[in-house]
Amino acid sequence: MSDPSPAAQERTLLWLLAAVQFTHVVDFMMLMPLGPLLMQRLGLSATRFGALVSAYTLASAAMGVLGVFWLDRLERKRTLLMLYAGFIAATLLCGTATGATGLLIARTVAGACAGLMGAVVIAIVSDRVPAERRGQAIGTVMTAYALSAVAGVPLGLGLANLGGWRSPFIVLAGLAGVVWLLLLRFLPRVDGHLSQTAGATSTAGFTPRLALGWGLTFTVVFASFLLIPYLGAFMVGNVGLTLTDLPWVYLVGGAATFVSSHWIGRLADRLGPARALALLLVATMVPHLLFTHLHPSPLPMVTLVFVLFMTLTSGRAIPTMALVASQVPSSLRGRYLAVNMAASDGASGLAAWMGGLLLSTAPDGTLIGFAQLGWLAVGISALALGLLWTFAGRAVRLDATPAP
Repeated sequence: MSDPSPAAQERTLLWLLAAVQFTHVVDFMMLMPLGPLLMQRLGLSATRFGALVSAYTLASAAMGVLGVFWLDRLERKRTLLMLYAGFIAATLLCGTATGATGLLIARTVAGACAGLMGAVVIAIVSDRVPAERRGQAIGTVMTAYALSAVAGVPLGLGLANLGGWRSPFIVLAGLAGVVWLLLLRFLPRVDGHLSQTAGATSTAGFTPRLALGWGLTFTVVFASFLLIPYLGAFMVGNVGLTLTDLPWVYLVGGAATFVSSHWIGRLADRLGPARALALLLVATMVPHLLFTHLHPSPLPMVTLVFVLFMTLTSGRAIPTMALVASQVPSSLRGRYLAVNMAASDGASGLAAWMGGLLLSTAPDGTLIGFAQLGWLAVGISALALGLLWTFAGRAVRLDATPAP
């Protein structure tokens, strides 16, 4: 039997890495809708449950910063397998935890592994896929986020209803174990960065301009997460939807995002990631303001605006990742992206916290201040445009991104 073609090998690589992303995104997302069940069964207060949610992202951000010291010193397949094994073990421990403390420790370990896994995944894509196809490749990998909303979270909730809160974690650990074996079998060695001596043993290659990439990622994510955690509450409290409407709205939004990720990836390859990101930053200002100023509306209208919001907002991550990954040599890429993931996690946590401080809830459940939050998100997006201009360089071609 002849060896698979390079195109087939690349597709296999991308879908395997998308499967890795899918498992850890589902692991993070499904905890939140499991909240009422966990609070009841483990006797958790709202504060202690909040600690369970934040432990994942905080551990991910902390490990991203620590990853700058070692992440490029090892062959990337070995690194990914090691981190993924730790994630699988931690997820399994979530399903076997006997109390809140054990669950908190397991969530912390899972988050610590997941943050670095995301950096290694993008580093592998950047190392193995040529720059002219990298946007579409990252778009393929990031379809995992949409798929987790469409299928992963509903399936997790269904398992919890059938077998209790432990069953989603146990099943997810089993699924991730299968993906780990497939990685072991089909993922090629990725060690080209080890032969590049420049910057291989230090962070001397991190220039002040490259640090702007972390600031760019931070602002792009911060603007999004000012609004995303409160979309459901706004649709129910302000727009007139019912709790039974929400799953359908999120299902349609997730399906649309799954399709649009491929299109946005191709757009980033055609225009260049910097131009594509600039276009999306401007375009998302419209649904950010439109959605946050919605009055009570029919379900189809709300769904349409929500789809526009989610496809454009989530799509900004694709050219952002393609751009920042292309700015560093392969020998520094893993560590650079680890800190970039830490910036993303920190931005999502801080933005959600700040959004909660700026909002208040009326006795009838109406969110007060969401329209002003929309304007703030637009302002942060405008700041991201300025950082993008500086980071990409004021050249005739905005996407002046040298090949690694």
